[in-house]
This record gives sequence, structure tokens and C-alpha cells, in this order.
Amino acid sequence: MELFKYMESHDYEQLVICQDKTSGLKAIIAIHDTTLGPALGGTRMWTYASEEEAIEDALRLARGMTYKNAAAGLNLGGGKTVIIGNPKTDKNDEMFRAFGRFIEGLNGRYITAEDVGTTEADMDLIHLETDYVTGTSAGGNSGSSGNPSPVTAYGIYQGMKAAAKEAFGTDSLTGKVVAVQGVGNVAYALCEYLHKEGAKLIVTDINEEAVQRVVDAFGATAVGINDIYSQEADIFAPCALGAIINDETIPQFKCKVIAGSANNQLKEPEHGDKIHELGIVYAPDYVINSGGVINVADELIGYNRERALKRVEGIYGTIEKIFAISKRDGIPTYVAADRLAEERIARVAKSRSQFLQNEKSVLSKR
Repeated sequence: MELFKYMESHDYEQLVICQDKTSGLKAIIAIHDTTLGPALGGTRMWTYASEEEAIEDALRLARGMTYKNAAAGLNLGGGKTVIIGNPKTDKNDEMFRAFGRFIEGLNGRYITAEDVGTTEADMDLIHLETDYVTGTSAGGNSGSSGNPSPVTAYGIYQGMKAAAKEAFGTDSLTGKVVAVQGVGNVAYALCEYLHKEGAKLIVTDINEEAVQRVVDAFGATAVGINDIYSQEADIFAPCALGAIINDETIPQFKCKVIAGSANNQLKEPEHGDKIHELGIVYAPDYVINSGGVINVADELIGYNRERALKRVEGIYGTIEKIFAISKRDGIPTYVAADRLAEERIARVAKSRSQFLQNEKSVLSKR
């Protein structure tokens, strides 16, 4: 891997390699862009096949957080950490405390949070060494936000209503049939919002108990894992696996809207082009599922649930802006989402550049 060449190609700022022999910590912190503010992004622990694979994942995820935070309207940049190891067998308290000291050494350039393979308890250990961490236990920190699932679901619900308005001319979901793929914590909370508004639910999940829970609570209809794509539904809500918009599934879709919490829903960019050509309204995943990061970001100014929910409601307006850019520029919505983020970063970068130039000109006259 030609590391500097790769970093230059996507304009990464910093890569930090962290090692602690005593605890076994092997961590990589990637900071992509801090134009809007300090980089915020979670810590992932995974059994990577190689160090190079771990570095590539950290860099890829950090860049994704730049776009997510920018599109969400946060004054935060993008970063990410990966820890090499098995989250079930390789964790120890010393590892996360050591990692916390590395974060502290960055002096606020990077703020971490929970991600795949890490927990609230791990964030509490990091917090023993640094304040640059979010998602700690509510009991241990009065400024913590607690379980993010209901807030993330609220953002999905708001984004889905905006997409429904684009597709059907009204944001009312009463009587709409919504096919939900995956009914974990976020999707369950989403189903509750949809049920309360009078939507009809079709659900599937590999966990039969989770499916039954939604059937019992909200009168949902359960279908097989591979049958969810072809349902006669108004809205398809992917809330489980990524890459589920692909060559095999697109011909099966009967929906007018795709809006759900799953990450990386498009298998390839070309699939975003395809559903755009078919007239399916797609709410880009990293925008519609940004309620979680908006929620934890509120911790940075002293968490207030009411304020956080109000900001999450803004996902509705952000999705509307993406649809407007899509129409303005004649591009698919997944491209429009990137453009929204890039335009915001560019505006701030330009204003900062002008400020610095003014300062230099003043100094040169002294």
C-alpha cells in the first residue's frame, strides 16, 4: 500500500499508529478532515486479516464520517479508530485506558465513540483517561446521552417522511405499507413510530424472536428473508445488512421509496444510478441514519435530550435539500448527498482561508 499516495488522493490529514505492549493494544486512528471542527468517529474492534486491511478500513471509515457529520450539519470533522483484535476474547481494561491516553495526546483533534465491537463500558474506561469521548454510561456521566437507538430511529422516521413527501406528494405514512428488513433495536423503535402513525408493516429478520416481538406489538406481517424485496410495499426500509441494493434485488423492488438505517446500502455506485433511473426515491443511508451521531454530538455541549431530538428532526429538511440538489444538477440522490457535504465543507474552508489571508495582510502592514 502506497500510504502517502492513498492519503493524498482523498486529502487525509493524519494517521496515528498506537501500540501498548502491556495491554496488547494495536490501534489506528485516522483523521480525514477537520475543516468543520474536531474529528468525531467511533472506535471499531475487529479481527482484521492484516495490518494493511485495518489501516484501509480506518481510512475509509474516517472519510465516511467527514461526509456524515458535514451532511448532518454538525461542526465536526471526520475520523475513526480501528483496534486490531477479537472483541470477545482480547479486551482488557488496560487496553482501553491506554487508548484513552493516546486520544488525550491528540489534544482534542479527535473525539471517539462506540462502534462495532466496542461498548458503553469500553467508553467508560476511555473516559478515565480523556474527556474526548462520547457515549459513556448515563449513570457515570450526567452529560451522557444513553441508548442511541430510539433517537436514531426517530431520524430514520423523519427522513422517511421527507422521502414519502417527494414520492407521494404528502409526508403522511398513514395507510402506507412499509417493508422493514431487520428488526433490531433501531428498527424496532422505527416500527413503533410507523405503527403509531397508522402504517402497515411487513418485516423479516434472521432472528425469529425479534420478528415475533414486532408481530405481537404492532400487528406486523412476517415474511421470509429473501421475500422482503418483492413485497407490494410503498416503502422499503433496509435496517440490517449493507449492499442490499444490487443486481439481484433491484428487479424485485415494487416500492417507490427506499429509506432505512442500514449502512452502505448500495452495493456499487451504479446501483444508485439504476434506482434513480427507475424513479425510486432513495434517501441516502449516511444522511438518514445520522440521528445517532447527532445525538452523541450533543454531549459535547452538555447533553439535552429535547435539544438533541430537535436537531434530529432536521434530517427531514436535509433530505429535502438533497432531493433539491438532485433535481438542480440532474444527479442521483446518493451523489447529491456527497455534493451537499462537499459544498458545506468548501464554504467553511473558503471563509477560513479568507480570514487567514486578512490576518496576514494586517500583519504585513505593521
